[in-house]
Amino acid sequence: MKRLIMAVIGLMMVMCLLVPVACAKAPAPMPAPSPAPAPMPAPAPTIILPPIPEEVYRDSGAGGLPSTAEERMIVRTGDISLVVEDVIDAQDEIAQLAVSFGGYVVSSRIWGEEEEMRGRISIRVPDGKFEPALAELSNMAVRVESESTNSQDVTEEYTDLESRLKNAEATESQYLALLEKAEVEEIIRIYELLHQVRREIEQIKGRMQYLERTSSMSLIEARLEPEATAKPLVHVGWSALETLKSAVRGIVIFGQWLGTIALWLLIFTPLWGGILGIILWRRHRKKKKAAQ
Repeated sequence: MKRLIMAVIGLMMVMCLLVPVACAKAPAPMPAPSPAPAPMPAPAPTIILPPIPEEVYRDSGAGGLPSTAEERMIVRTGDISLVVEDVIDAQDEIAQLAVSFGGYVVSSRIWGEEEEMRGRISIRVPDGKFEPALAELSNMAVRVESESTNSQDVTEEYTDLESRLKNAEATESQYLALLEKAEVEEIIRIYELLHQVRREIEQIKGRMQYLERTSSMSLIEARLEPEATAKPLVHVGWSALETLKSAVRGIVIFGQWLGTIALWLLIFTPLWGGILGIILWRRHRKKKKAAQ
């Protein structure tokens, strides 16, 4: 019995020790770690070109005008109006003339029939043959109605294009050099810049070739008119033959005009005939009533 009482007392003491520990305040939870900040996007690669050597500018002649001793580039064009005996034959002769001078036919056109036929032909001949070609065209015509020439100096423009071309080609070479040691993210940007530079180079070369071609091959445009219907630009005196031709043309035109009117009246006979018949019938009826 005594042992039982001691055991109960011991159990009560253990419970008294456990109750304060259970009732103690639970510790506060630890704060959750904040997420790491997102990395900033990497800036686009900047392509820095090395400066173009001074020799490129000096050799290109940028900013300078051509010297007087330098050969000039002149674009010359001519326009001539000719009265010829036969338009078709004259056009063939002009085409053969262009070939004989080392040129070619640019375009040709013929319209109209018989005495109303007209023609136009454009040819290019070497610049050194420009004056002789105009003289030959004048000799093959019955009469020269009009003649004009025009010259345009394109030397300064061509020199400027040469400078731009050398600078663009130097820039292209620098881009190609950068492309060999560029990083992956820079390659696309360099290719875009290369495309722009190469397109500019092609445009410059195209314009230079056009100026070279037009300055070395002069353009002549000839208008052709048959002698039968040709009228001089300036009155050169009275001509019985020309007067007779004009009178005949006037009679023919007047006859055509009368024939046209007759055909119109014939075609519209049912219309105007019916109207005229009604008018005459009404007049006849009125007169008959008046007589009664």
